[in-house]
Amino acid sequence: MPKLLLVEDNEVNRDMLSRRLLKQGFDVVCAIDGPSAIVSAQTERPDLILMDIALGEMSGWEATSVIKATPTTAHIPIIALTAHALATDRAKSVEVGCCDYDTKPVDLPRLLGKIRASLPASAAA
Repeated sequence: MPKLLLVEDNEVNRDMLSRRLLKQGFDVVCAIDGPSAIVSAQTERPDLILMDIALGEMSGWEATSVIKATPTTAHIPIIALTAHALATDRAKSVEVGCCDYDTKPVDLPRLLGKIRASLPASAAA
């Protein structure tokens, strides 16, 4: 079962999306902010990270930069999640190391396609 790290500061969004992903057969661990996302990436070793961008003091982009700069977590694919659908947000997400980008509210079939396309072959099996 692939392990996903869901980084989301909004409790309602986090609960709703994590339950939907669990029903799809994923093991889901959650983090509520950038610093806890960095720690969870190192301790949980997820197969993929879903990273909210607007997280407060440390943005999802900043947390992604740290995760991608850390040798033990640099290989983990990260999909940026944001309520903003601006081309500049997509470009910034790719610039900091995200492999894909999706908007909120989440369209679950679309997000699942992106997750499955981004999972390492060993986790997707």
